[in-house]
Amino acid sequence: MKLLKQTNYHLSEIKEVAEQLWREYNSKKVWAFQATMGSGKTTFIHSLCDVLKVRDTVSSPTFAIINEYTSVVAGTIFHMDWYRMKDEEEAIQAGCEDCIEGDAYCFIEWPEKFPQLLPGNTLHILLETINNSERRLTILPSLI
Repeated sequence: MKLLKQTNYHLSEIKEVAEQLWREYNSKKVWAFQATMGSGKTTFIHSLCDVLKVRDTVSSPTFAIINEYTSVVAGTIFHMDWYRMKDEEEAIQAGCEDCIEGDAYCFIEWPEKFPQLLPGNTLHILLETINNSERRLTILPSLI
């Protein structure tokens, strides 16, 4: 499966799409996942973490803000959810900036809240719901 800049997939194919995305874009340390509520950001990140052989429990960091996972493939991964944060200062105080500036991979949900915290080489991914079993993944140009 060759992943184009935009691809539609059934939920049963999510792991294959995650594998291809990793193969093509693993040089990018910061991955910004944009989507409406309930479109599958956490589900996609969970599949990506399965591909990366994360042994930790992968869950939504909505309340924790930052979850840290260990991957045998990718090392440390920070999974962030910026939805509940009020402003950039709160994100910085929570440690988001430190995670982004480090060497670990960062998978960020709701990155559009604080785009100024994202480095210029961020991989911007848009997930859209087509129907109950199909999604569209689009690689977006950098927002900076």
